[in-house]
Amino acid sequence: MKGRELQDAAREEAEELPASAMSHPFGPEYEVFKVKGKVFMLLTEVPGDPIVVLKADPEDSTALRESHEDITPGYHMNKTHWITLQPGETVDKRLVRELVTDSYRLVVAGLPQAEQPVDPETFGATTGRQG
Repeated sequence: MKGRELQDAAREEAEELPASAMSHPFGPEYEVFKVKGKVFMLLTEVPGDPIVVLKADPEDSTALRESHEDITPGYHMNKTHWITLQPGETVDKRLVRELVTDSYRLVVAGLPQAEQPVDPETFGATTGRQG
């Protein structure tokens, strides 16, 4: 995927997620998506190319980086818990959408149950989204 296409796919997915909100807390060059005040995605071009930074389970993060050359450790984030999607051939729109939803679910799971906009165990299941 090209950079703009990568970010557009991620943005479109994030905007569809319940209680998702975008802001620019780090300046206009960073689009930050949060759920209930907690970051689950960051879009920027600061490193030179358009990138998407997402939260990921540490084991999944390692597997993703090993199997996709366009997925690297999180840019300016904890390298164990965050990944960066870069423009390239090893990431497609379907994978981007899945990874955005996974990042969102991980963050939602860390919220107090009363604040969770969806059930993180069932939301985004392969049979379709469920609340």
